[in-house]
Amino acid sequence: MDRRDFVKLTGLTMAASYVADTIALGQSVSTGGGRELLSGFLALPGKKGVQIDVDARDGLRREQHDADAALFCGSCFKTFVLAAYLQEVEAGRLSLSEQLAIDDAIRSTGGKVFDHLTGTAPASVVLEAMIAHSDNTATDVAMRRVGADKVRAFIARAGLKDARIPDSTRRYFSYVAGYNPGVDMGWQGIEALRADKLDKKPRDAINAETTMACPAATFVDYYKRALKGEFFSKPETLVEFKRIQTMADAIAQVVPPDTAAYAKGGSIDWNGFHCLAVAGQMIVGSTPITFCLNLNWRDSDNPDTASVIGAYKNAATDVLARVRADVLQGRT
Repeated sequence: MDRRDFVKLTGLTMAASYVADTIALGQSVSTGGGRELLSGFLALPGKKGVQIDVDARDGLRREQHDADAALFCGSCFKTFVLAAYLQEVEAGRLSLSEQLAIDDAIRSTGGKVFDHLTGTAPASVVLEAMIAHSDNTATDVAMRRVGADKVRAFIARAGLKDARIPDSTRRYFSYVAGYNPGVDMGWQGIEALRADKLDKKPRDAINAETTMACPAATFVDYYKRALKGEFFSKPETLVEFKRIQTMADAIAQVVPPDTAAYAKGGSIDWNGFHCLAVAGQMIVGSTPITFCLNLNWRDSDNPDTASVIGAYKNAATDVLARVRADVLQGRT
C-alpha cells in the first residue's frame, strides 16, 4: 500500500453487500450480562471502540467496549463542524445563504461534489456536501469560514472529552504526508500526493500533532444532547441540524431499512492503517438508540482490507438490526 491510499479519507465507504438472512433478530440488549450483543463486532481485527445507548421508557440500556478510547474517527468529526457553524448562523454572525468560494486555494482531496468544480456555492449546500458525501473540500470551506478555533471552542464548551480535530483536511493531509506542522502543501502538493510523487517520510494517521479522534462514549453523549437541541437556542436551528444529519451516506450502509436516523461515517486507508467508523442515532418508534461503532486496524492485524470492510459492515448492521428488533418486540 503506497501513499496514494491516503486520499481515501472519506465517509463510511464500504463495497460489501449486506445479506439480510445473516441477521438473527430478537436478542436483548444488556449491560454486560447475558448474550454478548457485540460479539461479532468484537471479533474484528484491531482496536474497537463501541457504545450503544437505548433510552427506553423504563431507563437506559447500554452496551459498550473500550468506549473511552480516543480512536481515529475519520470524517465522523465533521458533525462538530456542522454544529459550530449552525451556532454561528443562529447568532447572526454567519448565513446559510452566503456564497462561499470553491477553488484550488481551498480544494482538498476526497469528495464527490467539489473535487472538479470552481466557483461559489451557498453555505447550506457546502454543509450538505460535507455531511451527505463527506466532501473534504466542502469541509475545508466550512472550517475556513467558521474557523477551526470556533469548532474547538464548541467542543470545549460542550465538554466533549478527548475529541480532536485538524485545522483542515488539507492541513492534516500535509502533516501526515511528511510536511512540517502547520504547513499547507497546497493543491499542487495534493496532486503530487495522489500521484505518489512526494519525497517525504509519511507519519502515522493518529498522532500527537494533528488528527481526527474521538471516543465512542463522547460521540454518543454528543448526539444525544445535540439531537435534543441542547446546543441550539432556536427550534429552526435544530431542524436544520437534523435535516442535514439525515443525509449522511453512512445511514444507508448500516442502519436498518425504513428507520429514521441521524449519523456521520468516517474511514481512512493510509500507510497500512485503516479506520471504519459510524456514529449517530436512530429512532425506533419513540425510542432513541444512539451509537458509535469504531474500528481501527493495521495491515499487521489483517492485510486483507476488503474482507475486513465487508466484515465490519455486516457486524455493524447486525448490531443495529438486533437492537432495533429488541425495541420493536418490547425487550428493552
